Amino acid sequence: MCTVILHVPAESGAPAHVLAIRDEDPARAWDPPGPWWPESHPGVVGVRDARAGGAWLAADSARSRLAVILNRREVAGATQSRGEVVLDAVDGRRPAQPRTNGFNLVVVDREGARVTSWDGTSVRESVLEPGVHMIAHDDVDDPATPRIVRWLPEFAAAPPPAASAPWWREWMLLLEHSAELPPTDDRAIVRDNRPYGVETLSLLVCAATVGPEGVDLAYGELAEPGQWNRVRLVEPVR
Repeated sequence: MCTVILHVPAESGAPAHVLAIRDEDPARAWDPPGPWWPESHPGVVGVRDARAGGAWLAADSARSRLAVILNRREVAGATQSRGEVVLDAVDGRRPAQPRTNGFNLVVVDREGARVTSWDGTSVRESVLEPGVHMIAHDDVDDPATPRIVRWLPEFAAAPPPAASAPWWREWMLLLEHSAELPPTDDRAIVRDNRPYGVETLSLLVCAATVGPEGVDLAYGELAEPGQWNRVRLVEPVR
């Protein structure tokens, strides 16, 4: 039940911006952004799932491409880790008939931004129009998702940061404001999903700029799963 907010620029050549909040079982170990796949995916940097070896989020700066995956529903008979889908996407391969549980795959590159959704029955791809979008466990900008209804208008209306501030400053302030809600509230972005039958809590935040010249990625972890603590994003990794 992760959350991604992204801005797709209207101007050709302008950078796209992505803010991604990961929800996962805290007992499932992960590695922070790094070049974890030097042989199979040289040049790719990402957040690695230490158990299965795939990625939750990955980027290839040389290709100016970033991919991040969000869970949808479970699929009977799934045999493949969703993390492999992310690495394939960064390499330019699109999922055809996945053997995974359901997902929303967000890809941002020089061609624009798109979301590929797999619900266990069919694969659908949506090209995102310019503007601010938000996605969680259902469809893009889904009016049936309480956190999208509550927060998408505010992210869309957030003022640009000062020239001396990182681009994500206003969005991170808004994320902090959203955390005034209890993490079990269905409108919350920083979440404790256990009351909904899912053993996941918000663990970390990534902010990325995807432009013609590459990808800049910043990362920070919550000190306590599911609890906001004014996450400090590290300087971009390139």
